[in-house]
Amino acid sequence: MASSTSHQRQDVADGILRPRPLKPGNPGVLRALGENGSHRSALGKLDLPNSGMSSGRSTPLPPDAPPSAVSISSARKQKRAQQKHRLFPTIDYAARLSHFDPKSEYRDFRGFFVLFWIGLAIMVITTMLRNIKDTGFPFRVGVWALLTERVWQLALTDAVMIASTALSLPLHRMFRNSRGWLWWEKGGMAVQSVYQALWLILWINWPFMLGWTWTAQVFFTLHTITMLMKMHSYAFYNGHLSTTEHRLSALDHPENVSTAAAVRYPRSSTDLDEINVEKEKKENKDNEDALQELREDLALELTSPLGQVTYPQNLTLYNYADYILCPTLCYELEYPRTERTQYLELFWKTLAVFGCIFLLTITSEEFIVPVLHDASLRLNTIHSTSETLLILSESISLLLFPFMVTFLLVFLVIFEYVLGAFAEITCFADRHFYSDWWNSCDWLEFSREWNIPVHHFLRRHVYGASRPYMSRNMSTLITFLLSALGHELVMGCITKKLRGYGFLAQMLQLPIVALQRTKAVRGKRLFNNICFWISMILGLSMMCALYVLV
Repeated sequence: MASSTSHQRQDVADGILRPRPLKPGNPGVLRALGENGSHRSALGKLDLPNSGMSSGRSTPLPPDAPPSAVSISSARKQKRAQQKHRLFPTIDYAARLSHFDPKSEYRDFRGFFVLFWIGLAIMVITTMLRNIKDTGFPFRVGVWALLTERVWQLALTDAVMIASTALSLPLHRMFRNSRGWLWWEKGGMAVQSVYQALWLILWINWPFMLGWTWTAQVFFTLHTITMLMKMHSYAFYNGHLSTTEHRLSALDHPENVSTAAAVRYPRSSTDLDEINVEKEKKENKDNEDALQELREDLALELTSPLGQVTYPQNLTLYNYADYILCPTLCYELEYPRTERTQYLELFWKTLAVFGCIFLLTITSEEFIVPVLHDASLRLNTIHSTSETLLILSESISLLLFPFMVTFLLVFLVIFEYVLGAFAEITCFADRHFYSDWWNSCDWLEFSREWNIPVHHFLRRHVYGASRPYMSRNMSTLITFLLSALGHELVMGCITKKLRGYGFLAQMLQLPIVALQRTKAVRGKRLFNNICFWISMILGLSMMCALYVLV
C-alpha cells in the first residue's frame, strides 16, 4: 500500500503520463528527465519545478505594458500541472516508451516477440535452401529490381515534395501580418486550403506522369498523405493562434470589441466515440472580472503546454524543420524531449528498418507475387463464374498467412523502428505511437490504438473541429468517410484501379461496431477479439486479390 502511494506521488512529481498502472522505477523514462526529474523543452532547457517565484529567465515587463503583454507573461509562469482546458484540441504529449522497447514495462510477452523473429528466420532459411535447389541462387530478384529502379529520382522528388510544404510558413506570416481580407479568419483559411488541394493533386499525379513502379508509388503516396496531414496541422493550428492573438490584442481597447467567452473545442484527451458537447458554466461576474478571465484564457492558448514558447516565437524555419522531422502529425508549439540522442539505439533501429524491408521483400517475392501471377493467368483462360470464384477463393486462402506476416512486419517497421528512429534523431520523448491494438474487440478500438498519430490527427482536425457544429454520430461518420477515402486513394494509386472495395469495407466497420456493442455481444471480449483477427487476416488477402485480379 505504501509502495503504491509512493508510486502515485512519483507520477505526480515527474509529470509522466501513464496509460495504465505500471511498475515503478522505469529507467527508460528517466531519459526524458533532467537530474532534478523535470522535462526538457524543445529549446533544450529544463522545466524547473514552479516555486511560485520568477525563474529569472523572463524579461521584466515595463510598467506601462499593455494588458495583452501582461496576460502572456502571466500565462508563461503558470505551472504546467495547473493548466486550464485549452481552446483548440491539444494532444497530451508526455515521456513514454513503446511496448516493444527493451526498457518498457510491457515485457511479459517479449518471449513471443523473440519467437516471431525466430519463425521469420526459419522462413528465410528454408526459402533460401529451396531457391538454391531450384535455381542455384538463394534469392529471387524480381521485387529487388522494382525497389531499386529509378531510386535516385524517387529520393529527389520526395525531397522536393517535402520542401514544398514549407510554403505554409511564409503564407502564415502573410496571414498574420495582414489587416485585410487575408486574415486567417477571413480569406487566409481559404487560400491555405486551395494551396493544399493543388499541392495534393500535383504530387498524387506525379508518379503516374513519370511511370514509376508500384513499389515506388506505395512509398511516395503514403509519404505525400503524411506530409499533407503535417502541413494541414501546422497551418490550421497556427491560424487558430493568429486569430487568438488578434483578439487578445483587440482587448487592449475593449470598448468596441466583443467580450464573449472564447469558444472551446471538445477536449482532445477524450476518446473519439465519447466526446459530448461541453457546456461551460460560468458564474455571473462583473465586466472587469469577465474581461480579465477572457484575457487569461486567450493568453494561455498562445503559450505552449510546457511553458517555454509563446506564439509567434515559433514562426521560424528551424521550428518548422524540427516539426517535419518529429514523429507526429499534430503540430504543437513544443514537445517533451529526451536529454540526448542515443546513437547506438538509433543504429539498431535503422538496421531493423532495412531488416524488415528485406523480410517484406522475401515474403512478397516468394509467397504473394507467385500466387497472384498464377491466378491471373488462370483467370484469363476460363469464362465460367463458378471457376472464377474457385480461383479467387483459392488465391485468398493462399494469401492469408503471407499477408498476416506482411501486416505485422509493416506495423513493426513503421511504428516501432522508423518512428522510433526519428524520435531518437529529434529527441522526441513520447514514443507512444501505438497501444495494444492486438487486444481490440471492435474496429473503432483498433482505429484508436493501431495508429495513434493518425488517430490524434483525425480526432483533432476532423472530429474535434466538426463536433461543435454537428452531432456526435455525424462527426464520427465524417471522420470514417475521410479515412476511407484516404485508404481508397492509396489503393488506387498502387493498383491504378478505382474499385471502391477498400472504401466499402471500411465504411462497413460502423454498422459492425454498432452490432458488437449491443447487449448480446458487448461483454464477450474473447469472441469479439477472435472476430477482429479473423476479419483482419481475411480482409487483407481479400482486398489484395480483388484489387489485383478483378
